[in-house]
Amino acid sequence: MTADELFDHARILIVDDEPANLKLLDKMLASQGYEQRILIQDPREVLNSYQAARPDLILLDINMPHLDGYQVMEQLKALNDPCLPPIVILTAQHGRDYLLKALSLGARDFLGKPFDRAELLMRVRNLLDAQLGHRLLHQQKDVLEEMVQIRTEELNRTRLQVVQRLGRAAEYRDNETGYHIIRMSQISALLAHKLGWSAAETELMLNASPMHDIGKIGIPDHILLKPGKFEPAEWEIMKTHAAIGAELLDGDDSPLLRLAREIALSHHEKWDGSGYPNGLAGEAIPQSGRIVAVADVFDALTSARPYKQAWTVEAATDFMRDNAGSHFDPAAVACFIDNLPEIVAIRDRHQEPQHG
Repeated sequence: MTADELFDHARILIVDDEPANLKLLDKMLASQGYEQRILIQDPREVLNSYQAARPDLILLDINMPHLDGYQVMEQLKALNDPCLPPIVILTAQHGRDYLLKALSLGARDFLGKPFDRAELLMRVRNLLDAQLGHRLLHQQKDVLEEMVQIRTEELNRTRLQVVQRLGRAAEYRDNETGYHIIRMSQISALLAHKLGWSAAETELMLNASPMHDIGKIGIPDHILLKPGKFEPAEWEIMKTHAAIGAELLDGDDSPLLRLAREIALSHHEKWDGSGYPNGLAGEAIPQSGRIVAVADVFDALTSARPYKQAWTVEAATDFMRDNAGSHFDPAAVACFIDNLPEIVAIRDRHQEPQHG
């Protein structure tokens, strides 16, 4: 649409209780090609007409019955419209107090009665020029904000996909199938929700917890894949995977990776302070790590591996209960037991495929 077409389609609201003035203004504006002219004789109709038409310019009389021009401007100002159009006051009053009051309420210009045709058309043209430019800038701002939001969502999706793939890579390296990640992350999210995390925080837990063992990427195969018991020196190397994971995830300020780093570093800490890598105890351990510890150990116990049989749910639950207050956060274990049917349902939905 050309600039001239924009002006032709500009919506002009004209408010005056005198029919002769309305007719004169309408005729002047029509002669210049302004196609959308809304004429209002009763000022009580202005608010509804404004909201329906969204005009680009308002020509407003001051002295009217029911509502004067000042009251109409107060109503319009109360809408808090970021694109409120310029208001041109139509008045036979030329006193300083009248002008200052109108300006304080948002008037942009004045036209004295009787109207000078050339002056009126020039003022209308200039104010429409400014208002249409303002609208275009506002629309451009909305478009830019939408583009930023779309790109941010794309970035978050990409970041999430990278996180998920890295988590799967760590599991595959540890001879896992990937089902452990699905189960423990869903159990972690369930426990977080039940412990009072918000929906957004629970979603972060679901997506960050699969990174808990990413540091295993840095552990040598002869230790990571050893089927038997670790020698003391091997165990010390194995324990470094928590710090390695935190280092791999460090340096990104997104909530997702901040939480993933916190979990990687803290999910092997124990309530009594005997865990690693930092020997934290009690509530000094981030709650995210305490939650993931419960979900991770329960799923590991109830999963079959080449070097062990799967525990029964009952035996694993007894272990969790017996170790509450030593290995595990007692509140997290209590939440786990309270929600055991839902946890078992997650486990049953995501069983390892059976190979005959």
